Amino acid sequence: MSFARRPHERSRRLAVRRRRPAVKAAGVQVEHWEADPLLNHLRETVTQAPEAEPAVAIGSINLDHLHHFGEGRIELENQPEESGVDWIMLADGAPIAGRASRATNLEWPRLTGADLLPDILALAEEQKLIVGFLGGTPESHENLRPVLAERYPGLPPAKFWAPERDQVDSVEGSEQLAEEIRLAGVDVLNVALGKPRQEIWIHHYGDATGARLLLAFGASADFLAGKVSRAPEWVQERGLEWAYRLAQEPTRLARRYLVQAPPAWLKWRRARRVR
Repeated sequence: MSFARRPHERSRRLAVRRRRPAVKAAGVQVEHWEADPLLNHLRETVTQAPEAEPAVAIGSINLDHLHHFGEGRIELENQPEESGVDWIMLADGAPIAGRASRATNLEWPRLTGADLLPDILALAEEQKLIVGFLGGTPESHENLRPVLAERYPGLPPAKFWAPERDQVDSVEGSEQLAEEIRLAGVDVLNVALGKPRQEIWIHHYGDATGARLLLAFGASADFLAGKVSRAPEWVQERGLEWAYRLAQEPTRLARRYLVQAPPAWLKWRRARRVR
């Protein structure tokens, strides 16, 4: 099975977004957004005719992203005319936002997937959009169902996929998943396959799903379902959420935060404004 890419022309709205302030280092670019303008942009995106513009994909940039992507690593070029997916890369980690602020003399807010997902679900409820969740376990999906029903009573029933890694890593398996998602009529797809798998999957197969909005938000659905707890607000404000998560899951996260993060931070220290 193969999927032909739909041709897309850059609209005036897309060109305007391209003029937003952005910083870049080691091949990774982050755009300046605040929550309300971003949600307005997403509202316009999901109400556009599918053939009008490419789907929007949102990536969360932190030091883990810098470890996996960029120069000398995995290249994730934003070429919506070819891929059918237009990436918006947001500052997720405190070091990312802090360096971006210093490079631009702008206040650069952190916009994490965990913070944005509830607002995007509220937008989906408002617009009666079908939300899909790709990744995670069947148990985590069962935990999430009653949370969605309680918090978003007007949201159409969500769709869930918990594929095995072998299926996600194969072309045939991924094409089958994308077709299932398309046939389910999903408008907003949250992809939780872990970095770098989730971004790569969206880049190659996101257009084929037919979703208008694709979210590379990792564990954000687990936070929403209460499976994983977030750091207290005062910890987040001091840029120490990584330490809180490390204390929760030391075996899984020690290498990410203590071994991989320092070299990634040295790369990001060279970030400069590009527009």
